[in-house]
Amino acid sequence: MSKLKQMTVFMYVVKLGSITRAAEKLDVSKSVISQHLKQLETELAVTLLKRTTRKQSLTPAGEHFYQQCCTLHELAEQAWQDAQQLQLTPKGLIKITAPHALMEHLVLPALHDVFYAYPEVELELISHDGQLDLMQEGIDIAIRVGESKISNLKQKRIGDFRDVLCGSLQTAKACQSDIEALKVGNTRYVANHWQEKSIHHSFSRKDSHSDKNGTPAFELNFKNHHKANTLSTCLSMLEQGFGVGIIPDFIFAKHSQTLAELFPDHQLDKVNVYALHSYQAAVPIGVKMAIEAIAKRLS
Repeated sequence: MSKLKQMTVFMYVVKLGSITRAAEKLDVSKSVISQHLKQLETELAVTLLKRTTRKQSLTPAGEHFYQQCCTLHELAEQAWQDAQQLQLTPKGLIKITAPHALMEHLVLPALHDVFYAYPEVELELISHDGQLDLMQEGIDIAIRVGESKISNLKQKRIGDFRDVLCGSLQTAKACQSDIEALKVGNTRYVANHWQEKSIHHSFSRKDSHSDKNGTPAFELNFKNHHKANTLSTCLSMLEQGFGVGIIPDFIFAKHSQTLAELFPDHQLDKVNVYALHSYQAAVPIGVKMAIEAIAKRLS
C-alpha cells in the first residue's frame, strides 16, 4: 500500500508541476509530499526528480517511472469506475438457489420479469430443498422457507404464503361429506418429501386468526400414505385422486379447475419466505433487483 501511495504522490508532483500543487490536490502538507518522494527515491535507489527552488525536471529513470505510474493510476481509476457501474446496471453471473416448489412457480417468473431487458445478466439456478453453503457453492442468493440460524449471512423476510389442504374435485367433495374420516386420520395423504411421517395441520377461520378462546378453529392429524420427492409429482398425484395434501396458495390458484380446498372457509398458518446472501458491504445491483422482484411476485 505504501508503494502505491508513493507512486501516486510522485505522479501528481510531476503532473501538476510542483510539490505545493500536489499537496493541495491530495489535501496533505508539503512536508508529507516531500517525505514520500524522499522515501520513494531511497527505496528505489535512483534519482527521479531534479528539483531547484524554481523548477523541477525528470531524470530519464524518472520519465520512465512516471509513465508507469500514470498507467497504474489509469487502471485504478478504471477499476473504480467499473465497480461503480456494476452498482448501476446489472451484468454478469448471478447464482440463485431456491426450493423446488418456489423456483419454478415464483423465482423463475420474477427473474424473467426483472432481467428480460438486461442481456448481460447470466443466471445460474439451483433447485434444491436443502440448505446449501452459499460461500462454498459461490451462491449469490438463497430463497428459503423459514428463518435461518446461520449468523454470518444477511437475511431478509420478503413475503409469505399459505399452504392449502386440497385434493381432486372428487376427493375434496368426498372428504367434505365425511369429515369424521378426516378427523380420525383415515384419509390417504400425499406428502411432500420434506414432511414427516406424522403430519399435523392447524386451521383458523379466514375472517379471524383464531376463535374467541385464542385456540385454532380445529386441528387435523394425518400419516402420510404416499410421498413424492418433487412438488410437481405431488401436484399430479393430488389431481389424479391419490389423496389429499398441501400445496402453496400461489400454485393452487393456477389449478382451481382440477383441485379444490377441503375447507374453503378456513386456512393454515402463514409460511414466511426469506432471501439470504453473504454480502457484508455493498450488495451488487443485480442481487438487489432479483430479491426485490421475488418479493414483488410474492406480494
